[in-house]
Amino acid sequence: MRRRKLTIEQYINEIKSGNRFALSQAITLAESRLFEDQSIAKEIIGKLLATTGNSIRIGITGVPGVGKSTFIDQFGILLIKSGFKVAVLSVDPSSQQSKGSILGDKTRMNQLSLHPEAYIRPTATGSHLGGVAQQTREAILLCEAAGYNVIIVETVGVGQSETIVRHMTDFFLLLMLGGAGDELQGMKRGIMEMADALAINKADGNNRDEALKAKRNYEQALHLFPPTKGRLNPKVFTCSALENQGLSEIWTFIRRFIDHGKETKYFRLHRQQQQQYWLNELINRQLTQDFFQQEAIRKMLPQIQQDVMDSKLTPREGAERLLKAYRN
Repeated sequence: MRRRKLTIEQYINEIKSGNRFALSQAITLAESRLFEDQSIAKEIIGKLLATTGNSIRIGITGVPGVGKSTFIDQFGILLIKSGFKVAVLSVDPSSQQSKGSILGDKTRMNQLSLHPEAYIRPTATGSHLGGVAQQTREAILLCEAAGYNVIIVETVGVGQSETIVRHMTDFFLLLMLGGAGDELQGMKRGIMEMADALAINKADGNNRDEALKAKRNYEQALHLFPPTKGRLNPKVFTCSALENQGLSEIWTFIRRFIDHGKETKYFRLHRQQQQQYWLNELINRQLTQDFFQQEAIRKMLPQIQQDVMDSKLTPREGAERLLKAYRN
């Protein structure tokens, strides 16, 4: 049975009071493809906007098997013990059937999933990554309005999603393994420059020496990247989520990173750049959607696509013809 929707004012009051059901339902409205639901979600978020922005937004990524769920479980409990309320969200462009990794991860976050000061929310999957990202951004705002002052955004580590998460968080943590082999190196090089810190996880037992070796190697690699004005230089850690070691040092660095960024104005500038990025992204998405939905374009597109494939038209000529029809 579908649960009754609240009024706009009820949503606002209940979310502000920390009602998890109202929060979940508002996020569901934001994820919906129905115009009516999206309109309600926009109004709710618009009226709550003044109560948002006061959290620390942390992005966490890493390849499957790096121990993200165990790390987030232990890390979240550490934050709660420090007096914070923690929300965990995901950016996951995986298939509709699999429902994304965080649904499975939630069952492995044994402590966090049961704690009253934590909220774990899987993002709707099976849609375009840009759409998933927009839903996650709106979920961040709703969680902040509900009083969650640390938002952890997890990505499954599949390429573009790391860039998306970097554009919606204040601190980006890359979880890695020591001695994992050369097959991961391409992915590491691609996102290392985005990371504000690297953590070599599973640094316990027989893995400890490999983790320390990897730490030294990554510290040397980080020196090759030019520093960013106002931003604290990235740091490499070793940790063991399983043994709950090294997590407090990572949290201490995150707090120092945020405080330093606020002192140098990097924090505010970074968030402003993110807002500008998402403004441009949403304009591009809306224009693309409108373009392909226009009747004249739908009629012309198949023939122009065929002519381009047959080299009767260059891609530039094809695009110009379509854009001319769109403008007229």
